[in-house]
Amino acid sequence: MAKGYFLSAHRSPANPQKREAYLALATPAFVKAGGKILASTNIIDAHENGLVQQTVLIEFESFEKAKSAYNSPEYQEALKALDGGADRDIRIFEGK
Repeated sequence: MAKGYFLSAHRSPANPQKREAYLALATPAFVKAGGKILASTNIIDAHENGLVQQTVLIEFESFEKAKSAYNSPEYQEALKALDGGADRDIRIFEGK
């Protein structure tokens, strides 16, 4: 079965206080859903329309599990804590 991935690419720096509140909830939510954080960094060599901003990549057992993790009550609470404190491009996709 193909893996599923959650990619978060920031467009600008996040509000530090809201980011900390978000991370305190989001990290356990993704781990509970079976997510494995593969990368979380702002050390980036950006090209074309890319930005040098925080980027996170999380792997899941499947595309469906990645979508379920995003929609889980635990992760939705994390999004409430973030409360507009970050401008991000979120993509959930299937791997090969």
